[in-house]
Amino acid sequence: MNMERYQRQIALPEIGEEGQALLSQARVLIVGVGGLGSPIALYLAGAGVGCLGLVDDDCVSLSNLQRQILYTEQEVGQPKALCAARRLCQLNSSITIHPYPQRLTAETIDEILCQYDLVVDGCDNFATRFLINDHCAKRGIPYIYGGICGFEGQVSVFPNDGTSRSSYRTLYPDEAATLAMPHPSKAVIGVTPGIVGCVEAAEVIKLICHVGEPLVDRLWTIDLRTMQTYLIDL
Repeated sequence: MNMERYQRQIALPEIGEEGQALLSQARVLIVGVGGLGSPIALYLAGAGVGCLGLVDDDCVSLSNLQRQILYTEQEVGQPKALCAARRLCQLNSSITIHPYPQRLTAETIDEILCQYDLVVDGCDNFATRFLINDHCAKRGIPYIYGGICGFEGQVSVFPNDGTSRSSYRTLYPDEAATLAMPHPSKAVIGVTPGIVGCVEAAEVIKLICHVGEPLVDRLWTIDLRTMQTYLIDL
């Protein structure tokens, strides 16, 4: 490991060489490499997380580029997972990237999930989040949740280690009613997923390095129109 590369975070007493070693050994699955997944992936790769899995079945479109900062105009029409893997390897060639250009389904999730220590949410639909939540709970894998709409965002951490009273189903207890709701508007300013994705990445680093107080049993929210933030007990 090139310690010079990470000297600014190793200098933090909360991280140090021990924390950097933990980051280099960690295996993190990012589900969705769009608006949320872009900053999550970039900052985790930059921090030296040793292995990143990238799940996304979509291709880059021109309308993505307003907020999905992993991609370029030249990549329009190409699979996001493959483009993201290429970009992250250019950012940090010392880490391992596993792209999965496919949708996460009940048939594929167990085979993929068993290879990772944490799962971080970059997706945009309720069904996938219920799927992630339930399979992470079954396997005891921490799930870092994030969601956005317009100028608003929220983040929480579900450790699935027996110490937490909450899960994604705490936020949405009625799965059938939730899935029957109209899909939330896709209108958003680009910085909303940028800010929320960065908070998710910070929570991942905190969990890996055993630093601070992760958002366990708490929901962090922000409204960028007013810059009001809240911490809500779950």
